[in-house]
Amino acid sequence: MSDKIAIIGAGPSGLAQLRAFQSAAKKGADIPEIVCFERQDDWGGLWNYTWRTGVDEYGEPVHCSMYRYLWSNGPKEGLEFADYSFEEHFGRQIASYPPRAVLFDYIKGRVEKADVRKWIRFRTPVRHVAYDEASGKFTITAHNLLEDHEYKEEFDHVIVASGHFSTPNVPEFEGFSTFNGRVLHAHDFRDAVEFKDKDILIIGTSYSAEDIGSQCWKYGCKSVTVSHRTAPIGYNWPDNWSEVPLLQKVEGNTATFKDGSTKDVDAIILCTGYQHSFAFLPDDLRLDTANRLATADLYKGVVLTRNPKMYYLGMQDQWFTFNMFDAQAWYVRDIIMGRIDVPSCEVMVKDVEDRVAAEDALPDDYACIKYQGDYVAELIADTDYPSFDLDGACDAFYQWKKHKKQDIMGFRNNSYRSVITGTMAPLHHTPWKDAMDDSLESYLQIKDS
Repeated sequence: MSDKIAIIGAGPSGLAQLRAFQSAAKKGADIPEIVCFERQDDWGGLWNYTWRTGVDEYGEPVHCSMYRYLWSNGPKEGLEFADYSFEEHFGRQIASYPPRAVLFDYIKGRVEKADVRKWIRFRTPVRHVAYDEASGKFTITAHNLLEDHEYKEEFDHVIVASGHFSTPNVPEFEGFSTFNGRVLHAHDFRDAVEFKDKDILIIGTSYSAEDIGSQCWKYGCKSVTVSHRTAPIGYNWPDNWSEVPLLQKVEGNTATFKDGSTKDVDAIILCTGYQHSFAFLPDDLRLDTANRLATADLYKGVVLTRNPKMYYLGMQDQWFTFNMFDAQAWYVRDIIMGRIDVPSCEVMVKDVEDRVAAEDALPDDYACIKYQGDYVAELIADTDYPSFDLDGACDAFYQWKKHKKQDIMGFRNNSYRSVITGTMAPLHHTPWKDAMDDSLESYLQIKDS
């Protein structure tokens, strides 16, 4: 086909889109010309770890929000690629909670096998996207950082896969400007060892709050205080961990909370979430949504209702990740290739409204997991993406939630059954709290008998 498509971002979502088109080509289909723009020097998105924070060597905002010692905070059985199992990649089944380096290796393995790197222009951020109604074409302005050269290029379709966990939401509290310790956002957190023997204050109750706090505890911080706006996280935390109402002010090193209690702290880590930020897009093409399961303005969660040649991947709040990105990418591919018809704007808007209403009616997290699992199944049903046991994947998430309630510092010591191969994961050779080496080599070593 003669169409030309742009994919913005070569993280898990963008790579899913490349794999979707490569899969169609392998089966004999005539696919469009593909250009993937990537700001970083390698693929993987957030999983492409860097020590850098702030800006990189080219003055570009650092995309990475990953930190050393990060382990998957959900079972790998809920995110496994349906067409590329962990067993295929590693040659055997591995434990259920891999660290960052192991998951990055897995992500790379599939796209290396698919040979899609040739479609990616690295160190080439997109500066602007414009759409011309008359021609039905997009004009992308991109910046080749290696040559320090900007250029324009026309495309028939644009797929935004730039993620939404890289532009931090940074509130301010009274006294931050004169605080005698360090204030940072989770986006800039890199190494828990930095906080050894320190009293740390965490603002927020997100996954990053519980995990960064857990990492700091594991690597020897003196205490963890978590400040919440609405309600505590509520797990059975270690003795040196406390939960308090929202921070009101800081004076010197003393933090004062809404209930009047105080705590002297050495560092404040803001686990206050991220913004959906698309500085390269004009208002008419820019997605404006909260971090929720039913995104605003996206038909089937992927098609921009006001311009059905514009697509977004992975913009939802997420229980499912890699395999949901696949489901979305296969669906977008089939729209572009004429296999799936896009309805009228009115029908698309109604689809969004219905999804929002359905999410609003969900009673608890378990229903939210099922809601997103059903969404993945809905997309897969219309494409040739391999079907898999989504109920089994949901069940892994249900077990995970129960294990966290039972032992927040030990939930990663459990194992689950792959919904792709049916194989039970082995127990990891070392309990998470004692596993100080998170390298791929250490993780994959076989336990001595």
